[in-house]
Amino acid sequence: MDGTNPENVMCNEILRFTVDRPGQRLDQFLSVNLKGYSRSRVSNLIHSGRVLVEQRDGKSSTKLKSGEVVTVLPSVRQESSLQPQSIDLNIIHEDSDMLVINKQAGIPVHPGPGHQDGTVANALIEIYPNVKNVGSVDRPGIVHRLDMDTSGLMVVAKTQEAHLNIARQFENRTVEKTYLALVTGNLEREEAVIEAAIGRSPGDRQRMSVLENGREAITRYKVIRRYENFDLLEIRLLTGRTHQIRVHMASLGHPVAGDKIYGREIDHLVRQFLHSAILQFSHPATGKTVQYEASLPGDIAQFLNFC
Repeated sequence: MDGTNPENVMCNEILRFTVDRPGQRLDQFLSVNLKGYSRSRVSNLIHSGRVLVEQRDGKSSTKLKSGEVVTVLPSVRQESSLQPQSIDLNIIHEDSDMLVINKQAGIPVHPGPGHQDGTVANALIEIYPNVKNVGSVDRPGIVHRLDMDTSGLMVVAKTQEAHLNIARQFENRTVEKTYLALVTGNLEREEAVIEAAIGRSPGDRQRMSVLENGREAITRYKVIRRYENFDLLEIRLLTGRTHQIRVHMASLGHPVAGDKIYGREIDHLVRQFLHSAILQFSHPATGKTVQYEASLPGDIAQFLNFC
């Protein structure tokens, strides 16, 4: 899976703030005053040299004095090479702030190595041209992603305000993401929490691995049906690392069925059996809890007849 990364937030005008309480760190001060900016974005602003304290370059650890002026310089938005393309998207919800998409398998979310077009991002700017001004240049509107061969629910922001809000929810781990996965073999425990840090595999940068010095990754699973050679799981992600479900299940010796990278191909299964089934979060405009569901698509659901 299925990383969740806050996108670059653009600041298009000079912002100035006057320090009212001495002794605050610069990064803490900006986190409070730049509403909706993630902690990582604040850090990036400072490290890129776009934050000045009394016209001097600031550091994250700079202790501020009362009355000092903190200036945030604007960024220059680069032109995107992303081209609009007519690609069908299964949109299950739309309002003025966001979309919820039931992504089909086989389509990447955004351009990357080996996939420069034919992505959800290309489709979005064809249907909603203004979305290209939301989020980062090469990932317009995208707040989180699914692997190319994973199907299911994604939320897309239509405005910068919605993007900031939803990205912060992902960062604070208040978004509930539930997947359905078929894994090979039968797990010893019917439900468990996997806590195993994940990072880039030292031997293959295209793969992720369980690593002692990786980033925190927590997955909760529950067996909802057992077959002779497989278990069907309901999986909740408590973090959002790249390929998290696939890596964690493989680390237990029960890879996702049909996973060509962390497991093996399986007869009659056209792709990895992994589907984003439920997505719950707070609506970026109203603050009300919203929940969306998507049933198993036919391309993998029919495989259960062979189990």
